[in-house]
Amino acid sequence: MKAGELMSRNVITAGTGTTIEEIAHLLSDNNISGLPVVDKDGRLVGIVTQKDVLYKDIEPRFPPIVQLLGGNIFLKGVKHYNEELKKLIATKAEDIMTKDVVTVEEETEVEKVAELMVENGVNRIPVTKDKKLTGIIGRADIVRYLAGTLE
Repeated sequence: MKAGELMSRNVITAGTGTTIEEIAHLLSDNNISGLPVVDKDGRLVGIVTQKDVLYKDIEPRFPPIVQLLGGNIFLKGVKHYNEELKKLIATKAEDIMTKDVVTVEEETEVEKVAELMVENGVNRIPVTKDKKLTGIIGRADIVRYLAGTLE
C-alpha cells in the first residue's frame, strides 16, 4: 500500500504566523498531538507538536556544564540549549516549529513510512507532492493498516 492511499487528507494545519495560544487550541480541540505548518502557498515549512508547546510552561534552566581548564563545556551542546531557549520565548509557529521535517511522497510504500517513524522517533509524517502538503500519516494509521493485514 502507498502513503497516498493511507494518509488523512483533511489535515489541520497552522500558518507561520499562528500564535502559540492558537496552536494549543488547535491541538486540544482536535485531539491531535502535532500539526504541520504551511506557508501561504500550502508548502510545508515545519511541524509543531505538543512537546513544542509544553516549552511555554516550563521554567528556563541553565544547561548542564562541566568546567575544564578555565572553560565551560556544555554537556548537551550549545545548539541544544539555544533551541530550547528559542522555544521558551516563541510567540508564533515559525518561532517554535521544527523546520527539518521528515516527509514522504504519496507513492512511498507504507512499510517505508513505518521505518522512517521508528528511525526518526516521530509520531506523524506529512505527505507532500511538489513540496505542498497533501496529507499526513500518524502511527495510529500504520497500526490500523497492520491490524488489517494481520487478520
